[in-house]
Amino acid sequence: MAKNLVIVESPAKAKTIERYLGKDFVVRSSFGHVRDLSKKGLSIDVENNFEPNYVISPEKKQVVSELKKLAKESEVVWLATDEDREGEAISWHLFEALNLKNKDTRRISFNEITNKAVLNAIENPREINQELVNAQQARRVLDRVVGFELSPVLWRKVKPSLSAGRVQSVAVKLIVDRENEITSFESKGYFRIQGVFKSNNGILKSVLDKTIDSSEKTKELFNALADATFNVGDLQTKPANKFPSAPFTTSTLQQEASLKLGFSVSRTMRVAQNLYESGKITYMRTDSVNLSDTAIDSAKEAIIQSYGEKYSNPKKYTTKNSNAQEAHEAIRPSDFKINQVVADADQEKLYELIWKRAIASQMSMAKLERTTIKISNTKVSDKFIAKGEVIVFDGFLKVYLESAIEEEENDSSDDSILPSVTVGEELDRDILVATQKFSRAPSRFMEASLVKKLEELGIGRPSTYAPTITTIQNRGYVEKKEKQGKEREYEVISLKTNQVVSENKTEITGKEKNKLSPTDIGMLVTEFLNNNFSKIMDYNFTARIEEEFDEIAKGMKSWTEMIKEFYKPFHETVDQTLEHSERVTGERALGIDPKSGRDVIVRMGKFGPMVQIGNEEKDNKKPVFASLREEHSIGTITLEDALELFKLPRVLGSFEEQDVKANIGRFGPYVQLGRLFASIPKEEDPMTIELDRAIELIIEKRKEDASRILKTFPDREDVFVLNGKWGPYIKIGRKNFKIPKGTEIESLTLEKCIEISNQPPSSRKKAAKKKK
Repeated sequence: MAKNLVIVESPAKAKTIERYLGKDFVVRSSFGHVRDLSKKGLSIDVENNFEPNYVISPEKKQVVSELKKLAKESEVVWLATDEDREGEAISWHLFEALNLKNKDTRRISFNEITNKAVLNAIENPREINQELVNAQQARRVLDRVVGFELSPVLWRKVKPSLSAGRVQSVAVKLIVDRENEITSFESKGYFRIQGVFKSNNGILKSVLDKTIDSSEKTKELFNALADATFNVGDLQTKPANKFPSAPFTTSTLQQEASLKLGFSVSRTMRVAQNLYESGKITYMRTDSVNLSDTAIDSAKEAIIQSYGEKYSNPKKYTTKNSNAQEAHEAIRPSDFKINQVVADADQEKLYELIWKRAIASQMSMAKLERTTIKISNTKVSDKFIAKGEVIVFDGFLKVYLESAIEEEENDSSDDSILPSVTVGEELDRDILVATQKFSRAPSRFMEASLVKKLEELGIGRPSTYAPTITTIQNRGYVEKKEKQGKEREYEVISLKTNQVVSENKTEITGKEKNKLSPTDIGMLVTEFLNNNFSKIMDYNFTARIEEEFDEIAKGMKSWTEMIKEFYKPFHETVDQTLEHSERVTGERALGIDPKSGRDVIVRMGKFGPMVQIGNEEKDNKKPVFASLREEHSIGTITLEDALELFKLPRVLGSFEEQDVKANIGRFGPYVQLGRLFASIPKEEDPMTIELDRAIELIIEKRKEDASRILKTFPDREDVFVLNGKWGPYIKIGRKNFKIPKGTEIESLTLEKCIEISNQPPSSRKKAAKKKK
């Protein structure tokens, strides 16, 4: 047996490290955390200094058992998990779970999985950093406390099955606040005027140095300029420099991969992890822009070899954030000489992006020449401005140009090469065109811009951005809606020769894809938390909590004291809210139903947002309900939209002597034939779907259901053995029952199915164990 056991957190990492160590080392994976807070109750002893109750995760018991056996057979155990707080905590939990001893245990870490880095770590082991572990414990305990105490408040006061989290709730608030800004924004029209002039040496494209706020004023200006003489009033040419960006941090990698590659933040992190674990890049969770001296020398060598000496400009970048976690490097290639890797398509694209950004950071600045021409006239003081830019030396631009995260409307003249002109030179007016523009509301967040905002506010850290954004979408507080946009009319006024001409054109505005919008429940929960837990929802407070985690990691603060300071006032607020706050539904009156004369309201119901006609107490008659469609929301639906919903269910016709209906239910639009329900695809509409298409969906659903049925019983038509997502199960009426492991499906009789259904779940588990 090998003398040394090396434990890492992932099989891929284990495989890579194994290549660099000799026969005296065996490398095994813990497959992530092996211990966590118990799922039973709070699992934190509040009265005993917030002592956490850690248990070995059920799915990790076999892993722990195998690692214990290997540890006993080894002389030294090397804990080689990642170098951040989460990795340090995994090592500590392994130390505890495997009952390791200090004298036989070494902690090693590296920020890249290369032969040199691994062997260097083996030569320079250290002890587990308990301060980093405590910072991770503080985050885990605090998040459990907030989630455990806040979620039941939401169940009672808003809607069952909701959850709240310390960082996720604040992230949702950012998206809700942005949505409120957009809703309250009033767009104003203005005219941007472009001018095309002829010089002795070519065409000049320019823009007037101000905007005009009305059509009338624009026409007045054009009439004044109809017989004006134009000339070059001023000409300035200045040198300019463009500097490369720093190498990637986690945040900037997520932003740039979104803009350049269209990756979600979770996809970016998954691909980056694969690249790291296979030894191609350095550690991907970092807020440092620093590069090691070795990396800088390696980049210099690669630049000179590929582009020449003048393109090399070695530079050390410093991290602006004083709380940047630990002494990590920026994200960079493990070997700068490798500018492309052979892997799956995602890894190849992301590696190329990382290589280009890192190599560009060590290259010379680009040198430009910027020219500005001011065009004067004999009628008004306003000037037309023409701008041009020439690259004198491309420098780092030969490799890489950073993307702009905000969508900006390009109202400037073309940044192109301008013709040669002289001051005082007379110009011929070719055409002036005034195009009506409209001021725009703030943009909804993309995942990339949300990460940028979270980082700016100090909310979260590199390890939390992706999980936070994934969680708020998975829990239904935020969604990515594809908006088709609306048609809008705008005016174009032109002056060609001496005639002012006006025409109306149309454009599509508001088209969006991959933007984050709050759902109705996200809006409602945020409003409730803002009103009752304003401290938790305060951006500065959340950022201060992150700073306290950083202080714990530096040994400047006790983690239990930090939790104690937070818990008392928070717990008191929870009790007060449960006792005194009102239940919220987001109810909004829409008007009166013209057919019945009853009130029409929209509100949050047990299964989601809905419209209600009537009030039983007021009318002595049961109300009627309709679910909102995907394009509707509680805050914006109109009375007309709401009444349209009550045209459902639609009877489309008859099939097999039964009515075929189209409707919207808890899980979306569907067609119905008797007791059979078939979902209507997202791109189709229950208000317009026709009988033939509905029958197609019904037949498809029957085929799908038939493939799921493993057994039926003539004596009991409500009993089935079905094949589900997690394997075979018994269905009796509306209830489902798990089949004990090891049971042969063919041997199931009706009596056996009934017997299984009558057993409590614990008995079914015991029966399964006995069979083993």
